[in-house]
Amino acid sequence: MKSAFAVAAALSLFPLVGPAPAEARGCLKGALVGGVAGHYAGHHGVLGAIGGCVVGHHLAHEQDKEKQKAAAQNQHPEPEPNNQ
Repeated sequence: MKSAFAVAAALSLFPLVGPAPAEARGCLKGALVGGVAGHYAGHHGVLGAIGGCVVGHHLAHEQDKEKQKAAAQNQHPEPEPNNQ
């Protein structure tokens, strides 16, 4: 009876401590392009898909950083100098 309670408690708490969702932004597009390129470059579609996923995810991350930087600059514009 005690073990059934322990199992029920563990299963009810599992969603709270489960893994965080992964962000695969850019990976799918990159994998598609890399897979096709790898296939035509010597039948290495899987290697091309892996490389394309890595590059696509990196480019998406860089694009997010640029968007955040632009948004921060738009929120706090630099004051214009007084030309008297």
